[in-house]
Amino acid sequence: MQTISFQELIDKDNLQHLQDEFCKVLGVYAYCLDGEGEKLTGMSGPGRELAGARELLDAEVVHAVLSRVEGGSLEEQAVEETENARIAAVAIRVSEDSFLYYVVMDISDRESHRFYEILDLLRDVYQSVFASQMSCFSAEAESRSSRYAQLEMGRTVHALETTTRIVQLLDSDAQIEQIMKEWAAILAEYLEVDTAQIFRLNSEDDTMDVLCEWCDAGQVSFFDKTSHIPSYDFLQIEKPLVVSSDSRDLACYEAVRQIGMQAVMLFPILCQGNNGNMVLSLNYRKQKHRWSVEEIRFTADAVRILQSILTRRIQKNSLASSYEVLKAILDNVGCAVYVTDPKSGNIIFANNMLRKTFAAEWKNGTLQALVEQEARPNAGGGSYEIFYGERESWYDLIYRKIPWVDGSEVMLYSLYDITDRKIYQKKIEQQAYTDFLTGLYNRMCCEKDLARQVDEARRNGTKGAIIYLDLDDFKHINDGLGHQYGDVLLKSISHSLRDIQGIQNNCYRMGGDEFVIVIPPESYNRFEEIVDNIKKVFSRPWYLKDADYYCTTSMGIVTFPDSGDSVADLIKKADIAMYEAKKGGKNRTATYSEGQTSASGRRLDMEKNMRDATVDGYKEFEVYYQPIIDIRNREKKCVGAEALIRWNSTKLGFISPGEFIPLAEYLGLINPIGNHVLEEACKDCRRWNENGYPDFRVNVNLSVVQLLQTDVVEIVEETLQKTGLNPRNLTLEVTESLAINDMSRMKIILNKIKALGVSLALDDFGTGYSALNHIREIPIDVIKVDQSFVKELTEDAYSQSFIKLVAELAHTIGMDICVEGIETASQFKVLQGMKVRYIQGFYFDRPMPKRQFEEKYVAKKGRTM
Repeated sequence: MQTISFQELIDKDNLQHLQDEFCKVLGVYAYCLDGEGEKLTGMSGPGRELAGARELLDAEVVHAVLSRVEGGSLEEQAVEETENARIAAVAIRVSEDSFLYYVVMDISDRESHRFYEILDLLRDVYQSVFASQMSCFSAEAESRSSRYAQLEMGRTVHALETTTRIVQLLDSDAQIEQIMKEWAAILAEYLEVDTAQIFRLNSEDDTMDVLCEWCDAGQVSFFDKTSHIPSYDFLQIEKPLVVSSDSRDLACYEAVRQIGMQAVMLFPILCQGNNGNMVLSLNYRKQKHRWSVEEIRFTADAVRILQSILTRRIQKNSLASSYEVLKAILDNVGCAVYVTDPKSGNIIFANNMLRKTFAAEWKNGTLQALVEQEARPNAGGGSYEIFYGERESWYDLIYRKIPWVDGSEVMLYSLYDITDRKIYQKKIEQQAYTDFLTGLYNRMCCEKDLARQVDEARRNGTKGAIIYLDLDDFKHINDGLGHQYGDVLLKSISHSLRDIQGIQNNCYRMGGDEFVIVIPPESYNRFEEIVDNIKKVFSRPWYLKDADYYCTTSMGIVTFPDSGDSVADLIKKADIAMYEAKKGGKNRTATYSEGQTSASGRRLDMEKNMRDATVDGYKEFEVYYQPIIDIRNREKKCVGAEALIRWNSTKLGFISPGEFIPLAEYLGLINPIGNHVLEEACKDCRRWNENGYPDFRVNVNLSVVQLLQTDVVEIVEETLQKTGLNPRNLTLEVTESLAINDMSRMKIILNKIKALGVSLALDDFGTGYSALNHIREIPIDVIKVDQSFVKELTEDAYSQSFIKLVAELAHTIGMDICVEGIETASQFKVLQGMKVRYIQGFYFDRPMPKRQFEEKYVAKKGRTM
């Protein structure tokens, strides 16, 4: 992907301007550095104190905070406090591997949390700006949804650039007529209209004056003069009027069409009674057009900015010297305005909107206490946001000293309702920090929240914890039932986690089937209770596709800040602990300890070497065979073998199945490895059959993943055809818990496999959830009793009775029974007399390499293999 430089995103003048405004409004000092540490802007801040602020900027502290956020660190901000100031560094990602860094200093006496809110605001604002800019350089997406998102982002960037140009007019010293002309041109070009005019309506003679006009290339003015033109009735409006090409039900529709307009949008700018109202007209002449909600909103915002420009001109006393004119204009500027005497603090003027919007507060005298709580009149001006909890509303307050009509100095306060903007901003933030599927917070939000909580825990001497969850066998459900049911499961789990007290707002989906739960310091005293409640969530079945399915989880736990204060390290340690839990048998919990770091290194080595081994044709994976003995006669004849996978890595040496099979399942490699074992076992068995042992059988285990594949029957059939093995000499083993857990589906799959002529064995019988009456429902030939019943066989009456019962049942319904794990003569002796046909175990032989097995059990007749 092409690297986009900062200079391609925004020029330094605009960056300096945005920085100046940000610092002026929030009363902090700041400057910007690029990724190489070079300054991009000068320091900004409240003007009179700027020189003194530079002296308080401790170079060592600046270097310390920058070092914590540089180089792509997951810490987005760092704060240090000196004797006279707070100094912070904030990292802002410009592109995949490019950052900007802001150094911010606060020398006020504001509370710490307010300073952190300012840092969050700075980072979010600039992150949004650069994220929007970056979308302009992205390649066209391959799907319709991504192309639409790119177009939307392009429009957002265009709207932002246009808004910036309009806002810059606030500081223009040009004549008001020139400003209006520039304003109309910027707005018209953005909306791509044909013409735009600002009219002043003359009520005394029903005429109008064209104060300014803009025409697109190829368009000519509709008017041959600019004053005392006969007015149109539809311009007499008190609120916006929107006429689209299909607005036939509007009374003014025909009048608009008669003057050659396809679509018109009208906005009142100033209502001045006898002095003439000002109206904006935006027009489509050449082509039909339906005005969108976004266009109407953008125009409304632009009109409010023009009204603010007029208000500022009033503050400079350049539009009127008459109190009545001033009052009339202030009553129609679109915001709540009041004026106070700075000496007495009394309100000397309030416009109609303020009296209407804050009627109750005006009446009971609480308005100034609500509005002026953070104002600093001695500073000459400023701005800040106000949240009015009783109304759930947000307001922007701008205050400034101005000369009043009588020449005295007064303080003018302007209040703008920004509630809709705040709601929209919250929606955008929610989208940026929320996982679309589950509604939980995402990885980006997790890293941001965790950095803040770790910092607070370190400062306050408290403690918190991170729990890293990975769902066990989620891939089996997702692949077996379909992704739509996997999504349903993820949503259900997310909803259940979010209902646990103490972590409602601290659940995050990191991606796939991995979740992180942060137990904040204030909830750490409930740590054990929270962990128990998480376990309860996964102890019950999930109802999917008309059946109950169990999905457990492996959890890794790490505490902070005692285990570290780096977000990246803490998440990594929690992940390491999670894998240790999964390696221990799944559905377990493990707490991180320093010794696990080396184990994590081995895990990474195993993962790399396993991937290399599968790519290299599975040469490192070897099939071992354990003989299956038929004990019905005195000879105790070997009639076949069970194929077992072993991994002899060229770099790591021999690795036990208990160590590498869980990793293979975790990596999704168990499927191709299992298919390799099936093919090799079928090849070997065919060779044995063709060299004097026509009845030799080979048993191959089908993993849960393999059996849940939609093409498992086709894979077995293709393997038999490819290897030429007689199907009657292949036995496929399936675990009891899987077969019983989805009975209806397993019956269909196993019947199809059975139809190929292959035998089926039910493995690990006695360890699952089944009842004996399920046995007849699945088309099995052999029941293999789990070795857990053999360990105490010589002394445990229950184990003896269980095996005897299963043997009688199998004999009655025409099945054979195989007992695994026989290691001693005494165990073997107990089985004599029972209707047990097959035995496996160390008493006869261990699993062994193919060559050794053939020498001992196949070649002893002297046949050449």
